[in-house]
Amino acid sequence: MIMSKRLLDSFIPENYNLFFDIDRSKKLITGTTKITGTAQNSEVYLHQKYLEINQVLVNGQETSFNQHPKLEAFSFAVPEADNLNIEVQYTAPLTDTMMGIYPSYYEVNGEKKQLIGTQFETTAARQAFPSIDEPAAKATFDIAIKFDEHEGETVLSNMPETKTENGIHYFDTTVKMSTYLVAFAFGELQAKYTETNSGVKIGVFGTYAHKESELDFGLEIAQKSIEFFEDYYQTPYPLPHSWQLALPDFSAGAMENWGLVTYREAYLLVDQENASLSTKQAVATVIAHELAHQWFGDLVTMQWWDDLWLNESFANMMEYVAIDAIKPEWKIWESFQTSEVPMSLNRDATDGVQSVHVQVEDPAEIDSVFDGAIVYAKGSRLLVMVRALIGDDALRRGLKSYFDKFKFRNAMGKDLWDALGEASNMDIGSIMNSWLEQPGYPIIDVALENDNLVLSQKQFFVGKGKDQQRIWQIPLHPNYVNVPELMTEHSIKIPNYSELRKQNSTPFRLNVNNTTHMIVNYDTELLEDILDNSESIDSITQLQLLKDLELMAKSQLISFSKLVPLLSKFATSSSAIVLDSVYSIVNQLKLFVSPESNEKKALQSFVDKLSKEHIKNIGVVPKDNESNDNQLSRPYVLSASLYAENKDSIASTHDVFIKHATKLQTLPASIRRYVLSNELKNFNSDLLFDALLDSYKSSSDASLKQDIAFALTSTPNLKQLQKIVAEFENSAIIKPQDLRAWYVGVLSNPAGQNLAWDWIRNDWSWLEDTVGGDMEFTTFITKTAQVLDTREKFDEFVEFFEPKINTPGLTREITMDINLIESRVNLIEQQKDSVNNAISKELV
Repeated sequence: MIMSKRLLDSFIPENYNLFFDIDRSKKLITGTTKITGTAQNSEVYLHQKYLEINQVLVNGQETSFNQHPKLEAFSFAVPEADNLNIEVQYTAPLTDTMMGIYPSYYEVNGEKKQLIGTQFETTAARQAFPSIDEPAAKATFDIAIKFDEHEGETVLSNMPETKTENGIHYFDTTVKMSTYLVAFAFGELQAKYTETNSGVKIGVFGTYAHKESELDFGLEIAQKSIEFFEDYYQTPYPLPHSWQLALPDFSAGAMENWGLVTYREAYLLVDQENASLSTKQAVATVIAHELAHQWFGDLVTMQWWDDLWLNESFANMMEYVAIDAIKPEWKIWESFQTSEVPMSLNRDATDGVQSVHVQVEDPAEIDSVFDGAIVYAKGSRLLVMVRALIGDDALRRGLKSYFDKFKFRNAMGKDLWDALGEASNMDIGSIMNSWLEQPGYPIIDVALENDNLVLSQKQFFVGKGKDQQRIWQIPLHPNYVNVPELMTEHSIKIPNYSELRKQNSTPFRLNVNNTTHMIVNYDTELLEDILDNSESIDSITQLQLLKDLELMAKSQLISFSKLVPLLSKFATSSSAIVLDSVYSIVNQLKLFVSPESNEKKALQSFVDKLSKEHIKNIGVVPKDNESNDNQLSRPYVLSASLYAENKDSIASTHDVFIKHATKLQTLPASIRRYVLSNELKNFNSDLLFDALLDSYKSSSDASLKQDIAFALTSTPNLKQLQKIVAEFENSAIIKPQDLRAWYVGVLSNPAGQNLAWDWIRNDWSWLEDTVGGDMEFTTFITKTAQVLDTREKFDEFVEFFEPKINTPGLTREITMDINLIESRVNLIEQQKDSVNNAISKELV
């Protein structure tokens, strides 16, 4: 028996001929898979999960087979001949898990309908057909689909359809690719098409529950993204088409299936008549991310899942590179600073976090490596760091060489560093290994000692952390030319600071443009120098300064009380990213006050002081032709003003609701969630609550539904919150893909926290059965840990989750989150008095 977990060791596939007969009414898949390939030994193993294998033929001869549930595989003996023709006949259920082949449910004019789609990453192709379901096992695929078809339905797959015979739809042979990229879909679909300047056909598809115009924005971004990447990579898109499909039920945000990219509806379909700038930016970057994958991930694929970052980190960086070129007026790199950067820094500061490159073998643990804050956000930040080091020209040359060498093949991280190193004449591999193989990141202490600048690095932790004396090779990006560009030792000394300060006539800073994955702790004199000159520094530097201080306060290197006086200094900024940082700290200050307490009233008064002039200046309602900064900052400022219970803001926001009450979809999208939540907090009634819930049920607008869910879960009414929690398991109202947002909304609401916390503990088995095979399942634990903040809740969290700590895929998450909650509880207990005293002083 083969002992290796890599089934490619037993058999190398060359071509799959896949036939699916799908009966939606019976929820049954009947399949025949024919595989040609080369046997490596006398016994062949194929992956399968949930399939009922009826017959196995080898070179036309029926053969017996053995099941291996732990390997998610079956095996059978094969003749000594190298070249094999294997045929497997099987049946499988059409399930509602949003993995494998599954139905999406939606309504058009009150009529219930289904759209069948697929999701095979990471290891769900084996739920659809027997295969070597490993990324290195690339092969070509011929796909044929039959289903209980009726008039007006469309069938899509990775390649164009070539013919239809006897109700069977046949598709052209794919290029060589991995199993997890196979995709198809069918149902009633509307579409819009265009073509790139190189002749690639672009299409966007959605159900008829949406307006036709909602396909336009995605079509434009998809076309321009393909054109941009063909030019940037200097490598042609290798397929005849690129379809973008919106699925009503979809677990992930989107999936890069080659030629048939699938999306949540919220990340592809846009009502441009009423969509916020932030929504357009989010949709555009998701589309560009998936299309970056068509080269980086699809054309060249990671050898194994431990190099998942090769796919995701690069696509995450390239989405910003592409959109910056397509929509330069958006200044999308500022969005990178408010999303990917803080996400990665917060997660990566917890002891026990995974490294970007992480060993993984067990299929149950593969999904757990999809830690968005590490593999996506941190990984992309590391690649931004590489780009800043070597420059865009060297990056492009290196990528072209990489694609030329490895196209239609698999690669490892070393292969990319070799290509970029050759293009830049730098040892990129040695620099990057210190970042990829080690978890966490450094904090650089910058001290003044006898007129010397002394820089020293150590690992930064929020909460408990074991210092293992890790050393990183750190691009310092200093603003003084006399400072080394790369720090490779524990500490370095730069003499004659006073002379340097005179020569440069600006405060000393590190990590200019905030491209290196680190934070900086300046001593008092250096920090005060920066703060005294803060009006002359750019917005990214201001953001960086506030974010670094916020992290140091979380770790208790400093107190949040020291940050309180700084907020008034920066709250007058017109920059959205600076205001993002200000109100991020404000949200942290909420930890130190209890509901209905005098301390909370004082904090509200302080927040009102920070926000009232700004909201007065920019107004509650968006204006025509206003700046991007005003568009992006209004939600922060309005939310803060409503938290402060500013009477003018409450009244103005109520007026906006009254004006649009009969047509919620016409509420200005950028402030809609705050308008709705304001009604439930200040003008609540059962009639209003029920009307909003009915609107949620009937709407097909994913953005509107998100806003209604946000508002409903913010209600202070206990009976209404009980009504929400009672529907958590009703997929007819709350789809499993949306459940986490509803759960977190109630959990974050002081009036509903106990309801949500009791639900997840009492119904954990249901949750595990419903979304347990989903790569986002563990994030229910992550999000819970981000909310709970009392000693009592910490003890309950430990009591409930500690017995589950050895469950495959959950170990790291539970261990980290216990640390996370404990550190937050300690922070509150130790800093509460000083923070509230600092707030009181600001009100004098």
